[in-house]
Amino acid sequence: MTTVNVYLTFNGTCEEAFNFYKSVLGGEFSYLGRYSNMPDQEGMPPLTDEMRNLIMHIGLPVSAETMLMGCDTVETWGDGFKPGNNFAVSINTDSKEKADELFFGLSQGGKVTMPLDFTFWGDYFGMFEDKFGVNWMVGYAPAPQD
Repeated sequence: MTTVNVYLTFNGTCEEAFNFYKSVLGGEFSYLGRYSNMPDQEGMPPLTDEMRNLIMHIGLPVSAETMLMGCDTVETWGDGFKPGNNFAVSINTDSKEKADELFFGLSQGGKVTMPLDFTFWGDYFGMFEDKFGVNWMVGYAPAPQD
């Protein structure tokens, strides 16, 4: 099954925002990871201690099918925070082939910001801005291998 969720980007206030959303929406975070959990990235500048404490990814289930997700931006790695454009449509699929189809179809004429590939957290994942200026994330989480 393919699901569509909203992914919010913050300028250092992700944790505060998600604690607020949790107080209103209820539930528990399905994941909370900081940039300090991420292995060093070849060719990327090192993170300061302050940056390492920022939220790399957080998820708050809203229903059985819906997840509110977010992160803090790290300006040394990208375009940084842009109020009004600080969200992405996140699509998760149940196959690598479907992820490829959606990623390559929707990104035509746009700008790929992270090529679709397997990540350090195990998902097949990529990001792009489509030709209309909308940010997208496409991912597939393979079943864990025993």
